[in-house]
Amino acid sequence: MWHFGTNTMPDLSPLLEHWRYPAIFVVVVLGNLGLPVPEESVLALGGFLVQRGDLRLPGVITAGVLAAIAGDNLGYWVGRRYGRDALERYGRYVWITPDRLERASAAMTRHGGLAVFAARFVPGVRTLAGPVAGATGMRPVTFMLSNALGALAYVPYAVGLGYAVGYGAGHAIEGVLGRAEPYFVAAIALVTLALIARRLIHHRRSRAASARARRPAR
Repeated sequence: MWHFGTNTMPDLSPLLEHWRYPAIFVVVVLGNLGLPVPEESVLALGGFLVQRGDLRLPGVITAGVLAAIAGDNLGYWVGRRYGRDALERYGRYVWITPDRLERASAAMTRHGGLAVFAARFVPGVRTLAGPVAGATGMRPVTFMLSNALGALAYVPYAVGLGYAVGYGAGHAIEGVLGRAEPYFVAAIALVTLALIARRLIHHRRSRAASARARRPAR
């Protein structure tokens, strides 16, 4: 996601040092709308500048969370208003390929709000969450709640990584993440198996219920 180290992070420092919190807000909103702006890098840089004393943590977190919520909500209402046809027609301008759109639609239909929450942590997928959720007819309350929870979890995480880099902890973080990778893979595999088992059980129950409904009454 990021290359830890002070050589790469301060590249955007003039932007944040001059425009401060409004810059964070605008960049994160545009990133959530699918435009090619360094959303994650700006949040991490915000944390880096907090540790350095140039910005305040509450301001960075607040700007990031509000922007993440606003950007995805704009995407949701665009998808709800114009539907999937518009996403298929114009999505290529914001790197929404037919394959990605199909997979995102299937995830939204299958997992609902959980997919919206999880998409927040996947670069390239979070920009699809709002428009696809709107186009697939997800209830506004479900989307807004899942989107807000995702923003509240993701923004402090991204800012916290930048803050840790300010302490010179980048290589230590990479080492920890590298050692933890097998556990993350195993956890994902277990969750996937649980979801498959759940679907199989649901399918069998549905077939059994259909069979009982077709039996002639005695």
